[in-house]
Amino acid sequence: MDATRLRILRELADRGTVGATALALSMTPSAVSQQLKILGREAGVSLLEPDGRTLRLTDAGRALVLRADDVVAALDRAADEMASYRGSPRGKVRVAFFPSGAALLLPGVLTALKNSDVDIDAHDVDKPASAVPGLLADHDVILTHRDERGAETSFPRVSVQPLMREPIDLVLRPDHPLAEQDSVRLEQLADENWISVRGGFPVDDVLLSVASVTGVQPRVAHRINDFRVIEELVAAGHGVALMPRYAITHPGVSRKPVAGVRAARVYELATRLHIDRSPAIGVVLDAFRDVARAVGE
Repeated sequence: MDATRLRILRELADRGTVGATALALSMTPSAVSQQLKILGREAGVSLLEPDGRTLRLTDAGRALVLRADDVVAALDRAADEMASYRGSPRGKVRVAFFPSGAALLLPGVLTALKNSDVDIDAHDVDKPASAVPGLLADHDVILTHRDERGAETSFPRVSVQPLMREPIDLVLRPDHPLAEQDSVRLEQLADENWISVRGGFPVDDVLLSVASVTGVQPRVAHRINDFRVIEELVAAGHGVALMPRYAITHPGVSRKPVAGVRAARVYELATRLHIDRSPAIGVVLDAFRDVARAVGE
């Protein structure tokens, strides 16, 4: 089977439609369809079937996508290994970050790679962990996060590696009656207005997890994904919030641990299966681990 056609099949699996696949590969839809038909003849089975006005993968098509992942990863790894004989690992690695993770880790990662031949093409992407498979269509590495109490992130055709744990703390005004305590129980905040992020993101998941443990249902007045805005609202007395510990920077708020529960978000690195064996991507993953370790220390 032709490796180029296997790449086209994999793109279709990632992007869902012939049109989106054609756009990503700078091809025409008819050319994509033609290459997929040829691949089906090479495989000797139908890889696609009608689904309304679009096409979807058959069981055989989905099975071949898994093999296509292996083939493409092996070819890319071979190219990288040959390049390594010409010198140190080199190339551009496309990385997507959630914004607060980028603020915490990206400067250190870029510094670690400064004297290498590996460059990062960085993009901030404010999406929950469920978006990882789609993001890997356009990126090599995804830095994502989830509630520590939630299920481990798992997707077909995706490798997910834990990176670090970040505690989630309560933020409130320094003159709040509870600000003098070493820690605060959620029950003490039952009558407060809460400022949280949108549903589906780790901080809101943590708030719901803590609520389920304590039996206190928080009254969420505002949902804003920008932690800087959340800090400004808390500092102005418009509510209290949970925030990741390393994202808290405003001098006008006080940070307190939540008593009686473990509240944290877990950072994870997601890649396609086996792509972490690429020398350039391996260098980037190692840089992330080194910077995360330094943050923890």
